[in-house]
Amino acid sequence: MGSQRTGAVGVASRKQVSRTGRAAPAPRREIIASVPLDEIVVGDCLSALKRLPDESVDLVFADPPYNLQLASGLTRPDHSVVDAVDDAWDKFSSFGEYDRFTQAWLAECRRVMRPNATLWVIGSYHNIFRVGSVLQDLGYWILNDVVWRKANPMPNFRGRRFTNAHETLIWAARDQAETRYTFHYEALKAGNDDVQMRSDWQFPLCTGEERLKDADGRKSHPTQKPEALLSRILLAATNPGDVVLDPFFGTGTTGAVARRLGRSFIGIEQDASHADSARRRIAAVAPFDPRSVAAAPARRTEPRIPFLSLIEAGHILPGETLAGPSGRHSALVRADGTIQAGPATGSIHKIGALVQGLPACNGWTFWHAERDGRPRCLDEFRTDIRQRSLEL
Repeated sequence: MGSQRTGAVGVASRKQVSRTGRAAPAPRREIIASVPLDEIVVGDCLSALKRLPDESVDLVFADPPYNLQLASGLTRPDHSVVDAVDDAWDKFSSFGEYDRFTQAWLAECRRVMRPNATLWVIGSYHNIFRVGSVLQDLGYWILNDVVWRKANPMPNFRGRRFTNAHETLIWAARDQAETRYTFHYEALKAGNDDVQMRSDWQFPLCTGEERLKDADGRKSHPTQKPEALLSRILLAATNPGDVVLDPFFGTGTTGAVARRLGRSFIGIEQDASHADSARRRIAAVAPFDPRSVAAAPARRTEPRIPFLSLIEAGHILPGETLAGPSGRHSALVRADGTIQAGPATGSIHKIGALVQGLPACNGWTFWHAERDGRPRCLDEFRTDIRQRSLEL
C-alpha cells in the first residue's frame, strides 16, 4: 500500500493485447518523452494521474489507503506497542472524504486504461466495500473478488473480534462490454496441477529478507505486499511488455515483480523515502529469461486441426481401433474422419459422448490409439501437427 496522494511515471509506444494473450495488429500509442516508463516520480497521486495520457496502460494494481480509523495505538497483552498503520496518509476526516478521494483516483485510472485493460484493487473490510461500490458507479465491471488468505496473520490481541486473516482483491474490467481482457486461464490451470485456479489464494505476509527495513531495523512500510501475490496477478492478467500502473507504489513491490517478469511499470508515490527505497529495490532485480515469461498461446488461439487432418497426415490410419481411457469403449476409424461404434457413426466427440451415455465429450482427450505398446490420446497427435507447423 502506497501513500495517499502520490508521483507519476511514463508511457511508451507498445502493442495492444487481447484476452487471448496475442498481440492485436494495430499499435495506437505515441511515445510521451516527458513521462518515461519504469521510473518513480514523487508527487500527488491525482495530479500525477491527470498527466498520464488516455488509454496508456494495460493493467492497474492499486493498494490504496485503508482508512483504518485508528483512534489510538494498539497494544499487546504484555503492553508492548503493535506497529500498526497510523500514518497521516491513512487518515480521512469522514467516510465522505474517503469516498470522494476514491472516486477521483478510480475515475482517472479508468481514463488511462486501454479498453481491454483490467484493474486490481486490494483492501480490508474497512474500505473494500466502499471501493467496490464506487467502482460500479463509475462503470467498471467486476470480474472476480479474490480472497488473499494470510498464512501468518496478526492475532486479534484484544480478543473482541475474529482474527483478520484475509484481505480482498477486486478484479474489474473497464466496462461490461469489453470481453478481450487478458486472462491466462490455461497457464494458471496448468501451473495448479491441471486444476482451475480458485479465487482464494494463500500467501504468507511479507517477512524475512523480502521485507524492506530502515536503518534502525524497523519495517520501511507497514503494509508491504508479498511479491508472490503480485506475481500471480501479473502472470494471470498481463503479457510481457505490458504497462502496469500502480498509483500507490509504496516500496515498489509492483515494480520489482514487473521488472522480473518482463513488464513495464508506472509508479506513483507521495513519500520520497519510500520512492528511494523502491528505486534501490527495483535496480537490484534481475529479470527472468524472456523465454521463461513468454505468454503461452491460449488453446482457443491455436490453429484448428480437425481429426481428418490426423488421418491425412498418416498419424491415424483408417480401419484402426481407438479406445477410451479405461479400455471399455472402442470405435473404428473411418477414412472420412468419422468414427464408428456399433451402428452409430459420427465425430470423435459425438461418438465419445454416445458410448459413455453423456451429453458431451472431448474426443481429443477421451480417445486413444496404441503406439509403441502404450496408449496415446488423440490430442498428442494434434499437438505434434501444430508443433511441426510452427517449425516450418
